[in-house]
Amino acid sequence: MRPPFPLPLSTAQERRLRTWLDDELLKLTRGHKKRSQPDSPLQTLASYLDAAQAILCMILRIPPVDPSGSLRTAYLLRLTSDVLGAIPGYAPVVGEIQALLDWLDDLDQSWVVVLQGQVWHPDTGAGDLEEAVPEGDMMNGTMTTTISTSTVTQTDRTRLRGMIIGGSAALEEWVEEGGLLHVLVGDQADEGDEDSGGTVQDAFGELFHRTLKELGELEGVLVPVADPDEPVNGDMDVDIMMDD
Repeated sequence: MRPPFPLPLSTAQERRLRTWLDDELLKLTRGHKKRSQPDSPLQTLASYLDAAQAILCMILRIPPVDPSGSLRTAYLLRLTSDVLGAIPGYAPVVGEIQALLDWLDDLDQSWVVVLQGQVWHPDTGAGDLEEAVPEGDMMNGTMTTTISTSTVTQTDRTRLRGMIIGGSAALEEWVEEGGLLHVLVGDQADEGDEDSGGTVQDAFGELFHRTLKELGELEGVLVPVADPDEPVNGDMDVDIMMDD
């Protein structure tokens, strides 16, 4: 299925989008700060990730074309920073580790979408921008398809790499302190076969491997636990982008 043609946001659409994202990110931050209170909606890591997922989906829907595309990068950087910083505030729980790994994998794939300038829609997923461009006869023969795509700046790429490396190191330290590094995850957890691998530590060695490849790294973030002194080098469809 051809993804929807990505039109730039109008001024009114961008204003509504910014308002919604700012409000939801603020709710996420406040909910995290109040996580220990009995009336907090984000008392668990799972509930926090669910709330963050709705924001992630909306960010990905921002068209990767000027002048809208830079918004997608800016808000995804903000969400990435907020989430990676908030996760260690929760106690590491065995039953939530797989959900965390799945969410981080979604974030990894999301950054590939943004870095490659792809379009994204909840019904069709990711797709190349060229695939979304209608042919001339679909434009009634009166318009040519000329669009200017947004690219992620080198400054933002450098900032993202720093977030990934620093955030992944902090998360691995978090699960190590919780005694979960050698817990089995995925298929290995279901089978109980420790010899087949598939521990939390293995999974953390692959964090953001797609994004790092797009950024020019050859490997995923590998943080050696055995040598802590070694330095580390660094589907919620919200109706906002409706027609005016």
